[in-house]
Amino acid sequence: MGETAEATVILKREGAAGTLLMNRPRALNALDLPMIEAFASAIPTLRADPAVALVVLEGAGGKAFCAGGDVRRIRELALARDASGIEAFFAGEYAVNAAIAGFGKPWVSLIDGVCMGGGIGVSVHGSHRIVTEHAMLAMPETAIALFPDVGTSHVLPRLPGALGPWLALTGARLRGAEAVEAGLATHFVKRERLPALRDALLAGDIGAVDRLAEAVAPGAIAAQRPAIDRCFSHATLADIQAALAAEDTDWARAQSAILARMSPTSMAVTLELLKRGATLDLAGCLAMELRLTRAVTMHPDFAEGVRAVLVDKDNHPHWQPTPDAATVEAMFG
Repeated sequence: MGETAEATVILKREGAAGTLLMNRPRALNALDLPMIEAFASAIPTLRADPAVALVVLEGAGGKAFCAGGDVRRIRELALARDASGIEAFFAGEYAVNAAIAGFGKPWVSLIDGVCMGGGIGVSVHGSHRIVTEHAMLAMPETAIALFPDVGTSHVLPRLPGALGPWLALTGARLRGAEAVEAGLATHFVKRERLPALRDALLAGDIGAVDRLAEAVAPGAIAAQRPAIDRCFSHATLADIQAALAAEDTDWARAQSAILARMSPTSMAVTLELLKRGATLDLAGCLAMELRLTRAVTMHPDFAEGVRAVLVDKDNHPHWQPTPDAATVEAMFG
């Protein structure tokens, strides 16, 4: 039996818990369609099982919780103009995000490594997002000309101040406690305490989360919040760039440089997405995101962005010019 025979999502019932292990460590546990289908079948089984008091979700390999979705595969489908294949992936993934949100029992994600994109999607809609000092959370989609999806169009506009647009446009990486400060994670637990926490959770003791977690003092996010709010609360990219220029600090110049590397189309779409997402419920946001995937994955920037970042890794994408408002509007269907 080769390595390929091993399940990429391992479901067990351990004590009072259902445990789910994302098991593609070589791919940093990135979600592919078989993994999404495994989640889709596991969630109703766990919800219906009266012996399961809670779910514990982890990533294998010690480096990543889940580094996102399998966007290289999505690019292949886009280049082949396989719209139905792309639809199957995103519709399946977003249905899983919705099922986690509606699970009705504690859904505890132990995030001890990289958690981006699709990894945020399988954790952020659950009740407990526990990060360690080794955790790193981000929504880096604008770098590959996608957009913050997996229901984050509902989550990001509801973070304090302008943290949502800042995270969405720049793909800023939040380390450990910073993710709690920003509101993406709920608890900070040191890595050395995870085995004790896991044992308590398997015994059905959800209160162990609060007992083993450490309070997060205001830190880097709190310090940067006034500038983030001043610069990233604007409705257009031009106004955000003007505010960063007026700020005239090393931080602001660094943000401007980051934005200059991102897909202009993706950033315009993302700003409109968060504006709309602020007024919708999660189901409405997921439906909007699914419609948007149809246009965005077929836009030339998407294949080019994935090529530059993940395929050729030259980090030198050639983007299309900034779209006008009517073009962005049309992409939302």
